[in-house]
Amino acid sequence: MTIDDPRLVTAADIAAAATRIGRFVRQPALIPADVDRPGGPLWIKPENLQPTKAFKVRGAVNAVTLLAEGGRATRVVAHSSGNHAQAVAFAARRHGLRATVVLPDTAPPLKVEAARAQGAEVIVVPPADREAVALDLAAADGAVLVSSDDPAVIAGHGTIGAEIARDLPDARVVLAPVCNGGLLAGVAVALKAADPSIRVVGVEPALAADASESLRLGRRTRWPVESTYRTMADGLRAPVLGPTAWPHIRALVDDIVTVEEEDIAAAMSVLWETTGQVAEPSGAVAAAAYLFRRDALPTGTTVAILSGGTVAGPPVAVEQSVRHDTAEAGSL
Repeated sequence: MTIDDPRLVTAADIAAAATRIGRFVRQPALIPADVDRPGGPLWIKPENLQPTKAFKVRGAVNAVTLLAEGGRATRVVAHSSGNHAQAVAFAARRHGLRATVVLPDTAPPLKVEAARAQGAEVIVVPPADREAVALDLAAADGAVLVSSDDPAVIAGHGTIGAEIARDLPDARVVLAPVCNGGLLAGVAVALKAADPSIRVVGVEPALAADASESLRLGRRTRWPVESTYRTMADGLRAPVLGPTAWPHIRALVDDIVTVEEEDIAAAMSVLWETTGQVAEPSGAVAAAAYLFRRDALPTGTTVAILSGGTVAGPPVAVEQSVRHDTAEAGSL
């Protein structure tokens, strides 16, 4: 079965999530980035410092805690490119629940092993089969599917926006990576509740730009998996926005911009050089927009969410590695 809650997420939901997840997750302080760009200074929200090295732990812990406290599950299932799987496994382990996660065969080995290290049963399938296999597993024995588009997950992610509003009241622009839209949706709810004048902008790879096309057309648009899986940003390869995230994005997000692959790789190095933070490609896209798409962004003090840092090796080696992976992905 799945978590079923058709309501739009509210600021009250996010506040409740913050209380619920507080003992499991960190609230990383904003870091100033020493980069010289016109239009306003840049601050980084380093979610790579979370226990699972990515923001996904916030939403997963909120959703799984609700399930555990309500006695609604003994086993949870998730499908993911990697970080959500780790997060669900982390949350399940801390509540004594079993976890099974479905990952694509293109997932970085580091993320696969990290999910196993958290105690999850890992099933690897072709990318296009992820969702169907997870749904079948959940239906087979009554496990609960923890989707990255669940309202409870979105509320957990929204705590990032609430912390940004609290810690930097004069922030004018917040940049958030876009995969299925759960992070962007939750952050937009929190920020617009705190200050409706804050501009919330999503960022995604140009090779996986279904979200920007959706916002432009006013309807959810699905891209072929063969297209979205070309990007080095493995955490942002979802082919379509989630049905729960979409109405939040349509109502609250000011724009979604795209960045090129070489800009993502360059941003990883800049983040290391200016802040000492390690970003995976998906985690660097927001900073890439600030660095290379200033013409497309509003002016003012800007916060870029560094959404994850599950990578191995020094920044130069990582940049070379992701460039090589991108070349291979282009041949899929």
